[in-house]
Amino acid sequence: MPAAPITHGDRALEAERDAILAALAPVTEGIAATFGPVCEVVLHDYRHPEGSVAAVAGSVTGRTVGGAMSEIGMRMLARGDRAADELNYLTRTGDGTMVKSSTMVLRDSTGAVFGALCVNVDVTAVGQAHTLLGALAGIGAAPAQPPTTTFGDDIDSVVEAIVDAHRLRQHRSWAELDRAERVRLFRDLDARG
Repeated sequence: MPAAPITHGDRALEAERDAILAALAPVTEGIAATFGPVCEVVLHDYRHPEGSVAAVAGSVTGRTVGGAMSEIGMRMLARGDRAADELNYLTRTGDGTMVKSSTMVLRDSTGAVFGALCVNVDVTAVGQAHTLLGALAGIGAAPAQPPTTTFGDDIDSVVEAIVDAHRLRQHRSWAELDRAERVRLFRDLDARG
């Protein structure tokens, strides 16, 4: 089926989205500077999933401009215009860094989701201080560990991490999964974008 012709309205909408991203790029620097070296701000353009990182300030997850979205971004993209902001959630990077994050969707004038502004704050030291103070005060066990999120510069590494996580939960390789387990894996992948 041939692609639909690009209309003047489509070009205007693309120009609007480009203008929003251009306006937010310097905001990433301002937010990161406000919170200092423990903060990273990433601006995503979901029109280009394999290279969605349009701007980045700070370095918590090691993201670079032109890098791919994380599995969080893939989940947002899969939700389409039903995507909603995800605020103040905890995750961990592959190297164990504890990160408090907020992902705020970007919408154009029609309400369509086309990107996100993400703020990531390294709270590893805060968690360590919490554990130490709890131990000194004789207060219960450490809090539950948040899930690990893959922040890669290419989409393949993100998808591989999702499949590997599923494999670890099953304690078996792909070849050892029966049909029902493979269907569950595909449903899980679909749910994660």
